[in-house]
Amino acid sequence: MKLLDALVEQRIAAAAARGEFDDLPGTGAPLALDDDALVPQEVRVANRILKNAGFVPPALEQLRALRDLQTELNAVSDQATRCRLQARMLALDMALESLRGGPMVLPREYCRRIAERLSERAGNVDVAGAGSQ
Repeated sequence: MKLLDALVEQRIAAAAARGEFDDLPGTGAPLALDDDALVPQEVRVANRILKNAGFVPPALEQLRALRDLQTELNAVSDQATRCRLQARMLALDMALESLRGGPMVLPREYCRRIAERLSERAGNVDVAGAGSQ
């Protein structure tokens, strides 16, 4: 494969030296790269309107919340608090998977029960709000 890559690079360099790329449309202008190239076409307009209005998609909010919980988890040494944070992270992660259209969408009650079981292992910590976020 390296031989093929080298051949392609050589041909591109030769074409550039001959000036074959000089008159392409948009030469010298910055590229208009969309950050939503992987978003379905029918959702792009709505996302752009929301973005221009200052709103962020729910998935991005949840990713930020997960990052904040991870930071908080790294700073905590109390086992009960760690377990409560891990239960919240699990619930957020499951909700994020459902937004992504993941392979399985779990009901909130199931997420709450998982959080309760995690808390039982850490010594009966209250996690009533863990599945609701």
